[in-house]
Amino acid sequence: MRRRLFEIIETSNNDDKVSSIYDALMLLAIIISIVPLAFKKSYPVFRYMDVITTGMFIVDYFFRFITADYKLEERSATAFVKYPFTPWAIVDLISILPTVTVLNPGFKLFRLFRIVRTFRIFRVFKAFRYSRSIRIIAKVIKNSRSALLAVCTLAICYILISALVIFNVEADSFETLFDAIYWATVSLTTVGYGDIYPITTAGRIITMISSIFGIAIVALPAGVITAGYLDALNEAKTIEKDDD
Repeated sequence: MRRRLFEIIETSNNDDKVSSIYDALMLLAIIISIVPLAFKKSYPVFRYMDVITTGMFIVDYFFRFITADYKLEERSATAFVKYPFTPWAIVDLISILPTVTVLNPGFKLFRLFRIVRTFRIFRVFKAFRYSRSIRIIAKVIKNSRSALLAVCTLAICYILISALVIFNVEADSFETLFDAIYWATVSLTTVGYGDIYPITTAGRIITMISSIFGIAIVALPAGVITAGYLDALNEAKTIEKDDD
């Protein structure tokens, strides 16, 4: 029974209709649970929506906990100790905590999570495990982590170097190093908000160079992810053909 439950909640395959229905219900619950974030005022219906969806999240967390040995592939009690500390389990727990005071006002400690209303946004991350496309992208990022890490390191180094250069060239325009880092980040991404900008000729030349190099640096991770995504799709198609 626990094995079948694990197959349902973990999306064993596309032919499992029960698993597909379960995923659809959880996605619907996630969408409904974050609807209140789009409103500044709180309405009574939101309270009931919150209670129902949080109840579903608690049940889902319980199901995943009792099948932790299958998830972690450790048929021992150690799996149940490790599971609460896994990344997905932490996301699930954070998704539940903001509503604990609704279910039981006695949990005064968790009122901090109720005050921090935006903690509900973590429920969006729960949707990642229910979408095939998102799982493919996550797999692509995992497989391309070395290349992406190199690109991120290059971008960070470039931002810091540009910030230091402009901070010394444009001392009057940038009051702190953080302002220079903010400007360098905006220039790197070629967004250019215009709230902080150089006024000297030397500073403007540096800005143009930073923007040009920024186009190249920003394009690198897009190319890496696109190539990895195409490889993942081809791999999935090959597996489907082999299964047929």
